[in-house]
Amino acid sequence: PSSAAVPRLQNDSWGKQYSHALFKAMSHMLCIGYGQQAPEGMTDVWLTMLSMIVGATCYAMFIGHATALIQSLDSSRRQYQEKYKQVEQYMSFHKLPGDTRQRIHEYYEHRYQGKMFDEENILGELSEPLKEEIINFNCRNLVANMPLFANADPNFVTAMLTKLRFEVFQPGDFIIREGTVGKKMYFIQHGVVSILTKGNKETKLSDGSYFGEICLLTRGRRTASVRADTYCRLYSLSVDNFNEVLEEYPMMRRAFETVAMDRLDRIGEERPAPLCPLPGATAPRP
Repeated sequence: PSSAAVPRLQNDSWGKQYSHALFKAMSHMLCIGYGQQAPEGMTDVWLTMLSMIVGATCYAMFIGHATALIQSLDSSRRQYQEKYKQVEQYMSFHKLPGDTRQRIHEYYEHRYQGKMFDEENILGELSEPLKEEIINFNCRNLVANMPLFANADPNFVTAMLTKLRFEVFQPGDFIIREGTVGKKMYFIQHGVVSILTKGNKETKLSDGSYFGEICLLTRGRRTASVRADTYCRLYSLSVDNFNEVLEEYPMMRRAFETVAMDRLDRIGEERPAPLCPLPGATAPRP
């Protein structure tokens, strides 16, 4: 600072002089102004303008980096919020009724739980051993609760898990409708479903159970409807992947057939003969 502006600092210690000069510089840079006193003389004017320019640049960089840091701390939640804003605009554009909007909102909350990842892209960038390790870990509860997987060849389990697709259904949703062509079977990770037949018979299935395999084995139409009684977190397996895996593990195909024939007997349906021989696989013994 100039001696005319602060005459008392001329004979003060260097610490006080430096502190006052630092305060004046920070007031220029952080407040983006000329501080407590207007500059005197051309030298003070140009120095003040230079410090203001540097301060404005540093301030903008600080705000930019701080914003980027905050957004990067939870990028998955930000991605979910951006996605859901588009969903809200879509619902508003089509003027969907309020109850439908609420169901869509609840679906997104249960399906993504406030976070959204491009899981296929993430897993696709990993090596096969890492990918299999992650999938086995993510599906550990399903494997632990399902006797079919607990007693099966680990290679069969891994082959199955890598082809599963996660799905969520809300209470009252019909996961399967009787008479339709089946293209998927389902494994229940969590939830309760009801199997409904023509004779008004109702069977409950819960965690660790599976359904929909009859249609894939018989290559026919659905023999019963399946309704979600609670929020259901399921894993689906397409018919092509189902056949691909069972061609490599014919013994597991027989295990599926045994359960399928038992279920057909319970609902009073006639067994197809033979029950779904797959390409390259032998038919089960009568």
